[in-house]
Amino acid sequence: MYNIDRFMAELERKNPAQPEFIQAAREVVESVIDMVNENPAYLKAKILDRITEPDRVFMFKVEWEDDNGDVQINKGYRIQFNNAIGPYKGGLRFHPSVTLGGLKFLGFEQMFKNSLTTLPMGGGKGGSDFNPKGKSDNEILRFCRSFMTELQKYIGPETDVPAGDIGVGGREIGYMYGQYKRLRNENTGVLTGKGLNWGGSLVRPEATGFGSVYYADEMLKYKKDAMKGKTIVCSGFGNVTWGTVIKATELGAKIITISGPDGYIYDVDGVNTQEKFDYLLELRSSNNDIVAPYAKKFPNAKFFAGKRPWEVKADMAFPCAIQNELNGDDAKKLLDNGCKYIVETSNMGCTPEAVEVFLHAKIAFAPGKAANAGGVATSGLEMSQNSMKFSWSREEVDAKLKIIMKNIHDAGVKYGKEKKGNFVNYVKGSNIAGFKKVADAMIDLGY
Repeated sequence: MYNIDRFMAELERKNPAQPEFIQAAREVVESVIDMVNENPAYLKAKILDRITEPDRVFMFKVEWEDDNGDVQINKGYRIQFNNAIGPYKGGLRFHPSVTLGGLKFLGFEQMFKNSLTTLPMGGGKGGSDFNPKGKSDNEILRFCRSFMTELQKYIGPETDVPAGDIGVGGREIGYMYGQYKRLRNENTGVLTGKGLNWGGSLVRPEATGFGSVYYADEMLKYKKDAMKGKTIVCSGFGNVTWGTVIKATELGAKIITISGPDGYIYDVDGVNTQEKFDYLLELRSSNNDIVAPYAKKFPNAKFFAGKRPWEVKADMAFPCAIQNELNGDDAKKLLDNGCKYIVETSNMGCTPEAVEVFLHAKIAFAPGKAANAGGVATSGLEMSQNSMKFSWSREEVDAKLKIIMKNIHDAGVKYGKEKKGNFVNYVKGSNIAGFKKVADAMIDLGY
């Protein structure tokens, strides 16, 4: 039998100075430990011990030359966490904050997120502490070639299929895929997030945001409510936020905030026109990491320097930027302002304290591993199209994504609905649903 305090103490001893990974592991373990203790097969196979340990971790040196001819050195990583239900699948992140512990957290989350999609994908994550901001195209090209020269030894279309993440967009995916093809002489779907001209899927750039809104729509329907007329506070201004505002607007809601490291924008009119959608893309492609120019472009909007959007009154909140961006105090502000739905669209966007506030108040809270699974789900659909050497229409991909997100929501309800009343603990339900599929596959395969 597992005791959670002893188990977590031992996990922390084995993984020192990795707070994000320990945080993610604790959330899952707290949700599933009773189920594990009641299942003799799980206990005998020591599933909990094994599922919290990655299959393998690759760390490598990335040497590249800048435009001045100086040699630069970065660290590269690939975490292959678990492949019981399919090839390892998860993004590559290029950002100076990248660490082994951070990537282990993301790979661990990815394992269960991919499981929830019902597609045959295992969990993995990777990246580098390389910062693409301020670099020339040629510098990024040289870095990507060097990174892929090492990474290609460990990946393949039936082994490990990386995707993009923070700092890795279509340009970086293109450079890396070009190097993979050059070295391996293969035209295979070894990366997702590819350009439409060379194997990419329609809807992929918008997919995380679209999927999050589809999940939220199912939450509201479950409570006999609707998206139409809802006001939403949203953080971030990149791809995820862009997809979120487009789909939320389409369903009749109004997003009134976006944010960046410099502060947040409050747009009383709503981020709800094609001109504003296009401007989000301009802000993202500028590589300046600021949203203040939005208020100059659209004078009815106001910029609040150094602040976060969670102080604004709204019906719903979508944290879309980065992990632990919404804390306990922010959660209390949202509840005090009457917010009734929280949709964690970034990976682990809410701190444990914030999650506790929402669950204690019995607010409908969608955890990231469920709500933001639309991105990897569409990556899985891209893999399918690559395997078939075929492309689906935008409408077909969008329809498949909507079905996947409905199924993810329904799995959360199945395992998270309390016996008394109508409250659904989507954190517990999603963790159990994702864990159970991976654990059962491990036992079936004799892992």
